[in-house]
Amino acid sequence: MDVEGEDASKVVHVKFVTKLDSPFKVPVTSVVIPSNLTRLGLSSIVNSLLTLENPEPFDFLIDGELIRMSLEEFLQAKGISAERTLEIEYIRAVAPRREEKPSLHDDWVSAVDGSSHRLILTGCYDGLGRVWSSAGYCTHILEGHSGAISSVALVNTEDAGSVTVATASKDRSLRLFKVDTDEPVDSTTKVGAYKILRGHKAAVQSVAAQKYGSMVCSSSWDCTINLWNTDQSTSEGDSVSTKKRKGNNQAAESQTEAEAESTFVGHTQCVSSVVWPEHDVIYSASWDHSVRRWDVDTGKETLNLYSGKALNTLDVGGEGSALVAAGGSDPVLRVWDPRKPGTSAPVFQFSSHASWISACKWHKSSWYHLLSASYDGKIMLWDLRTAWPLSIIDTHKDKVLSADWWKGDSVVSGGADSNLRISSGISIS
Repeated sequence: MDVEGEDASKVVHVKFVTKLDSPFKVPVTSVVIPSNLTRLGLSSIVNSLLTLENPEPFDFLIDGELIRMSLEEFLQAKGISAERTLEIEYIRAVAPRREEKPSLHDDWVSAVDGSSHRLILTGCYDGLGRVWSSAGYCTHILEGHSGAISSVALVNTEDAGSVTVATASKDRSLRLFKVDTDEPVDSTTKVGAYKILRGHKAAVQSVAAQKYGSMVCSSSWDCTINLWNTDQSTSEGDSVSTKKRKGNNQAAESQTEAEAESTFVGHTQCVSSVVWPEHDVIYSASWDHSVRRWDVDTGKETLNLYSGKALNTLDVGGEGSALVAAGGSDPVLRVWDPRKPGTSAPVFQFSSHASWISACKWHKSSWYHLLSASYDGKIMLWDLRTAWPLSIIDTHKDKVLSADWWKGDSVVSGGADSNLRISSGISIS
C-alpha cells in the first residue's frame, strides 16, 4: 500500500491474520498502512485485500484486545512499539444486519426466552404467555394467571413435537404448560396449565429450568427460592384435589396443584433473578445487593458476591461457563469470576447504559460475548476484550424489560412499548 504526504512518516508494518475460513482469508504478507487508521479504515483495507463483491464489516484485535481508537492511539496506550511488524487479527463485526417486523402484545412484554431454535416464548403484563413460531406467528396463548407474568422458561426442548413451559407471575404462582409444537399455525391455540405451583407468599419474580432434568426453581419478593417438580404425574407434595377446566379450543383437562420440593432461605430482600446453569448449582441475584450460589442437594449457600447495588438480573456463562454477569439499579453491568480466590470484586464493569439494567445474557457459544438491556431503551452487545459496546440496538420506543439470544445470530427482546422485537444477522466470532 502506497502512503503519501504528511502521513508517510507515520506508518506501521502490519500482518493481518484471522481464524475465519475462505473467502475471508487475506494473503499472509506484510503491508504498510497509516498509523492513524481506526477500525473502519482497517476494515476497508481488509476488504480491498479480499476483493469481496459485498464489503464485510470487521473488528480488529492486537494481543487479544479489541481496537476502539486509532491504531496509533492504541499502540501508545498499550506501550506497543510501532517499529516491529504488528500482527492484527480480524473477526467479523458483531452487529445486527436487519430488524424483523415487531410482534405487538396487549401490554408490556416483561419476559422472553429464546433458548429453542424452533420458537420464541414471551410473557406479558396482560397475564398471558405466548409462543411464537420462527415465522413470527403467535401459535399458542398460555392462559390462567390473574396477574402480570414476570418470567418464562422452556423446561425441555428435546422432544421435537412438544415443549414444557413454566411461567411465573405477580399472582404469587407458577404454571406449567405442555405445548404441542406440531400443531398447524393457521390459528392460535389457547392452552391451560397442567400444574399450578403455589407456595410463595409474594409475587414470583423469576423462574429457571434445571439444565438436565425435570425441575424448575423460582424466586420471589418473599426473599425465598423454591424448587418444583414439573412431572405431569402427581408427586407426594401435590395437593389431593384437582381442578377441571376447558380451554376455548381445547378438550377438558386436569390441573394439579403442587407444593415446593424444597425452599432456600438466606436473601433478605426480593430475589429478583435465578439461573440453573449446572445440575447441582443454582445462582440467585437480589435487591439485598448480593449474588449467591446454592448447592441444590443441601440447600446451602456456597458463594456470596456483594455488588453494592440492588440487582435485577444475572446470568452465568463465558469462559468455562463460570463467569457471573449481573445488573441492577445503576447503569453498570458487572462480571465476576468466582474461580479467582480471595476477592469478590468484579473482573469487568461496563458502564455505557444511562439507566437501570433489566436483563443480561451470555452468548451460548462464545467466551467473550454477552448482551444487556436497560430502562434507557437500549440493548448493548459486549465483548470482554473491550470496554465499549460492540453494537447498540435502539429499536424499542420505551424501556427494555427483557432480552435473550436466539438461534445464535439474533437477539429477541420485549419492552414497555408492548413489542417483541427481533434483531438478526449477528455474526459472533
